[in-house]
Amino acid sequence: MKAIILAGGKGTRLAPYTTVLPKPLMPIGDMPVLDIVIRQLAYHGFDDITLAVGYLAELVMAYCGDGSKYNVRLTYSREENPLGTAGPIALVEDLDETFLVMNGDLLTTLDYSAMWQHHHKRGAITTLATHQRDVKIDLGVIKSNAEAWVTDYIEKPVFHYTVSMGIYIFEPAILNYIPRNARYDLPELVLYLLQQRHQVNAYAHNGYWLDIGRHEDYASAIQEFDAHRREFLPSD
Repeated sequence: MKAIILAGGKGTRLAPYTTVLPKPLMPIGDMPVLDIVIRQLAYHGFDDITLAVGYLAELVMAYCGDGSKYNVRLTYSREENPLGTAGPIALVEDLDETFLVMNGDLLTTLDYSAMWQHHHKRGAITTLATHQRDVKIDLGVIKSNAEAWVTDYIEKPVFHYTVSMGIYIFEPAILNYIPRNARYDLPELVLYLLQQRHQVNAYAHNGYWLDIGRHEDYASAIQEFDAHRREFLPSD
Protein backbone atom coordinates (compact mmCIF):
# COMPACT_ATOMS: atom_id res chain seq x y z
CA MET A 1 0.00 0.00 0.00
CA LYS A 2 1.46 3.30 -1.14
CA ALA A 3 1.14 6.74 0.43
CA ILE A 4 2.49 10.22 -0.29
CA ILE A 5 2.82 12.69 2.57
CA LEU A 6 3.01 16.34 1.54
CA ALA A 7 5.71 17.80 3.78
CA GLY A 8 7.21 20.61 1.73
CA GLY A 9 5.24 23.71 2.72
CA LYS A 10 6.67 26.67 4.63
CA GLY A 11 3.90 26.86 7.24
CA THR A 12 4.01 30.65 7.31
CA ARG A 13 0.97 30.92 9.59
CA LEU A 14 2.93 29.18 12.35
CA ALA A 15 5.84 31.63 12.23
CA PRO A 16 8.16 32.24 13.96
CA TYR A 17 8.41 28.52 14.84
CA THR A 18 8.54 27.51 11.18
CA THR A 19 11.42 29.82 10.34
CA VAL A 20 13.77 27.20 11.79
CA LEU A 21 11.61 24.05 11.74
CA PRO A 22 9.41 22.62 8.96
CA LYS A 23 5.78 22.47 10.06
CA PRO A 24 5.54 18.65 9.89
CA LEU A 25 8.32 18.46 12.50
CA MET A 26 6.49 20.69 14.99
CA PRO A 27 6.32 18.64 18.23
CA ILE A 28 2.97 17.34 19.44
CA GLY A 29 3.74 16.03 22.91
CA ASP A 30 6.97 14.06 22.69
CA MET A 31 7.05 13.58 18.91
CA PRO A 32 6.59 15.59 15.70
CA VAL A 33 3.19 15.51 14.02
CA LEU A 34 4.84 13.86 10.98
CA ASP A 35 6.04 11.04 13.25
CA ILE A 36 2.46 10.47 14.38
CA VAL A 37 1.20 10.44 10.78
CA ILE A 38 3.80 7.90 9.61
CA ARG A 39 3.13 5.62 12.60
CA GLN A 40 -0.60 5.76 11.88
CA LEU A 41 -0.12 4.86 8.22
CA ALA A 42 2.23 2.01 9.11
CA TYR A 43 -0.33 0.68 11.61
CA HIS A 44 -2.94 0.60 8.83
CA GLY A 45 -0.73 -1.31 6.42
CA PHE A 46 0.95 1.39 4.35
CA ASP A 47 4.47 0.06 3.88
CA ASP A 48 5.67 2.19 0.93
CA ILE A 49 5.63 5.89 1.86
CA THR A 50 7.06 8.84 -0.04
CA LEU A 51 7.64 12.19 1.62
CA ALA A 52 7.22 15.10 -0.81
CA VAL A 53 9.67 17.61 0.64
CA GLY A 54 10.87 21.10 -0.20
CA TYR A 55 11.29 23.71 2.53
CA LEU A 56 13.98 22.64 5.04
CA ALA A 57 13.96 19.19 3.43
CA GLU A 58 17.24 18.14 5.03
CA LEU A 59 15.72 18.33 8.51
CA VAL A 60 12.78 16.12 7.51
CA MET A 61 15.07 13.60 5.83
CA ALA A 62 17.49 13.52 8.77
CA TYR A 63 14.70 12.89 11.26
CA CYS A 64 12.72 10.27 9.34
CA GLY A 65 15.59 8.40 7.70
CA ASP A 66 14.87 5.40 5.51
CA GLY A 67 11.74 4.37 7.41
CA SER A 68 13.29 1.40 9.18
CA LYS A 69 12.28 2.73 12.59
CA TYR A 70 8.66 2.60 11.37
CA ASN A 71 9.07 -0.76 9.57
CA VAL A 72 8.20 0.87 6.24
CA ARG A 73 10.07 1.80 3.07
CA LEU A 74 10.47 5.56 3.18
CA THR A 75 11.62 7.53 0.14
CA TYR A 76 11.77 11.23 -0.72
CA SER A 77 10.64 13.31 -3.66
CA ARG A 78 12.07 16.82 -3.60
CA GLU A 79 10.58 19.85 -5.33
CA GLU A 80 13.07 22.58 -6.25
CA ASN A 81 10.30 25.19 -6.58
CA PRO A 82 6.91 25.31 -4.82
CA LEU A 83 4.46 23.15 -6.79
CA GLY A 84 1.33 23.49 -4.67
CA THR A 85 -0.40 20.45 -3.20
CA ALA A 86 -1.00 18.43 -6.39
CA GLY A 87 2.11 19.33 -8.39
CA PRO A 88 4.50 17.24 -6.23
CA ILE A 89 2.50 14.08 -7.00
CA ALA A 90 3.67 14.18 -10.62
CA LEU A 91 7.29 13.93 -9.45
CA VAL A 92 6.81 10.68 -7.53
CA GLU A 93 7.96 7.58 -9.42
CA ASP A 94 6.18 4.24 -9.87
CA LEU A 95 2.64 5.36 -9.07
CA ASP A 96 1.09 2.47 -10.98
CA GLU A 97 -1.47 1.40 -8.37
CA THR A 98 -3.91 2.96 -5.92
CA PHE A 99 -2.21 5.41 -3.56
CA LEU A 100 -3.05 7.75 -0.69
CA VAL A 101 -2.06 11.42 -0.53
CA MET A 102 -2.29 13.52 2.62
CA ASN A 103 -0.97 16.65 4.26
CA GLY A 104 1.81 16.07 6.77
CA ASP A 105 0.43 18.44 9.39
CA LEU A 106 -2.84 16.72 10.32
CA LEU A 107 -3.90 15.26 13.64
CA THR A 108 -6.76 12.82 13.22
CA THR A 109 -8.20 9.50 14.36
CA LEU A 110 -9.24 8.56 10.82
CA ASP A 111 -9.31 4.83 10.08
CA TYR A 112 -7.19 4.79 6.92
CA SER A 113 -7.86 1.09 6.31
CA ALA A 114 -11.63 1.63 6.31
CA MET A 115 -11.28 4.57 3.93
CA TRP A 116 -9.10 2.46 1.62
CA GLN A 117 -11.67 -0.35 1.54
CA HIS A 118 -14.50 2.12 0.97
CA HIS A 119 -12.66 3.61 -1.99
CA HIS A 120 -12.30 0.24 -3.70
CA LYS A 121 -15.92 -0.70 -3.08
CA ARG A 122 -17.13 2.52 -4.68
CA GLY A 123 -14.95 2.24 -7.77
CA ALA A 124 -14.17 5.98 -7.91
CA ILE A 125 -11.08 7.60 -9.40
CA THR A 126 -10.72 9.62 -6.21
CA THR A 127 -11.97 9.45 -2.62
CA LEU A 128 -11.81 12.48 -0.32
CA ALA A 129 -11.94 12.21 3.46
CA THR A 130 -14.52 14.69 4.76
CA HIS A 131 -15.48 16.14 8.11
CA GLN A 132 -18.36 18.30 9.31
CA ARG A 133 -17.31 21.76 10.41
CA ASP A 134 -19.78 23.99 12.25
CA VAL A 135 -19.26 27.72 11.92
CA LYS A 136 -21.01 30.03 14.36
CA ILE A 137 -21.68 33.64 13.42
CA ASP A 138 -21.67 35.72 16.61
CA LEU A 139 -23.89 38.38 15.08
CA GLY A 140 -27.49 38.81 14.02
CA VAL A 141 -27.74 37.91 10.32
CA ILE A 142 -30.19 39.97 8.29
CA LYS A 143 -31.89 38.85 5.08
CA SER A 144 -33.54 41.44 2.87
CA ASN A 145 -35.08 41.62 -0.59
CA ALA A 146 -34.28 43.78 -3.61
CA GLU A 147 -36.39 46.62 -2.22
CA ALA A 148 -34.40 46.62 1.06
CA TRP A 149 -37.29 45.18 3.10
CA VAL A 150 -36.09 42.87 5.86
CA THR A 151 -37.36 39.34 5.28
CA ASP A 152 -35.64 37.49 8.11
CA TYR A 153 -33.52 38.05 11.21
CA ILE A 154 -31.37 35.13 12.41
CA GLU A 155 -29.63 35.64 15.73
CA LYS A 156 -26.16 34.05 15.91
CA PRO A 157 -26.77 31.25 13.41
CA VAL A 158 -24.63 28.12 13.07
CA PHE A 159 -23.81 26.97 9.56
CA HIS A 160 -22.85 23.37 8.82
CA TYR A 161 -20.30 22.58 6.14
CA THR A 162 -18.73 19.38 4.84
CA VAL A 163 -15.02 20.13 4.46
CA SER A 164 -12.04 18.32 2.99
CA MET A 165 -9.67 16.81 5.55
CA GLY A 166 -6.66 16.99 3.22
CA ILE A 167 -6.58 13.20 2.82
CA TYR A 168 -7.18 11.61 -0.60
CA ILE A 169 -7.04 8.19 -2.23
CA PHE A 170 -6.28 8.25 -5.95
CA GLU A 171 -6.15 5.89 -8.86
CA PRO A 172 -3.07 6.26 -11.13
CA ALA A 173 -5.25 7.72 -13.91
CA ILE A 174 -5.24 11.09 -12.12
CA LEU A 175 -1.60 11.53 -13.19
CA ASN A 176 -2.91 12.30 -16.67
CA TYR A 177 -4.43 15.50 -15.29
CA ILE A 178 -1.50 16.90 -13.28
CA PRO A 179 0.91 19.15 -15.20
CA ARG A 180 4.55 18.31 -14.58
CA ASN A 181 6.84 20.90 -12.96
CA ALA A 182 4.00 23.41 -12.64
CA ARG A 183 2.19 24.70 -9.58
CA TYR A 184 -1.13 22.89 -9.20
CA ASP A 185 -3.34 22.36 -6.18
CA LEU A 186 -5.53 19.44 -5.13
CA PRO A 187 -8.81 21.46 -5.18
CA GLU A 188 -8.05 22.35 -8.81
CA LEU A 189 -7.45 18.69 -9.60
CA VAL A 190 -10.69 17.54 -7.98
CA LEU A 191 -12.71 20.20 -9.80
CA TYR A 192 -11.13 19.20 -13.10
CA LEU A 193 -11.92 15.53 -12.48
CA LEU A 194 -15.54 16.49 -11.90
CA GLN A 195 -15.56 18.54 -15.11
CA GLN A 196 -14.28 15.46 -16.93
CA ARG A 197 -17.23 13.54 -15.43
CA HIS A 198 -15.13 11.24 -13.30
CA GLN A 199 -16.70 9.80 -10.15
CA VAL A 200 -15.33 11.44 -7.01
CA ASN A 201 -16.28 9.78 -3.75
CA ALA A 202 -16.56 11.24 -0.25
CA TYR A 203 -15.67 9.31 2.91
CA ALA A 204 -17.15 10.90 6.04
CA HIS A 205 -15.10 10.80 9.23
CA ASN A 206 -16.95 11.53 12.45
CA GLY A 207 -13.99 11.32 14.80
CA TYR A 208 -11.27 13.84 15.60
CA TRP A 209 -9.57 15.91 12.92
CA LEU A 210 -7.50 19.07 13.06
CA ASP A 211 -5.53 20.88 10.38
CA ILE A 212 -2.65 22.44 12.31
CA GLY A 213 -2.47 25.72 10.46
CA ARG A 214 -2.67 28.39 13.15
CA HIS A 215 -1.17 28.94 16.58
CA GLU A 216 -4.47 28.15 18.30
CA ASP A 217 -4.75 24.91 16.30
CA TYR A 218 -1.26 23.91 17.40
CA ALA A 219 -2.10 24.50 21.06
CA SER A 220 -5.31 22.48 20.69
CA ALA A 221 -3.46 19.60 18.99
CA ILE A 222 -0.98 19.35 21.86
CA GLN A 223 -3.81 19.22 24.39
CA GLU A 224 -5.84 16.63 22.46
CA PHE A 225 -2.88 14.36 21.82
CA ASP A 226 -1.90 14.41 25.46
CA ALA A 227 -5.45 13.59 26.59
CA HIS A 228 -6.21 10.90 23.97
CA ARG A 229 -2.83 9.52 22.92
CA ARG A 230 -4.04 5.90 22.65
CA GLU A 231 -6.75 6.91 20.17
CA PHE A 232 -4.17 8.49 17.87
CA LEU A 233 -1.52 5.77 18.33
CA PRO A 234 -3.28 2.48 19.15
CA SER A 235 -0.05 0.57 18.53
CA ASP A 236 1.77 2.25 21.43
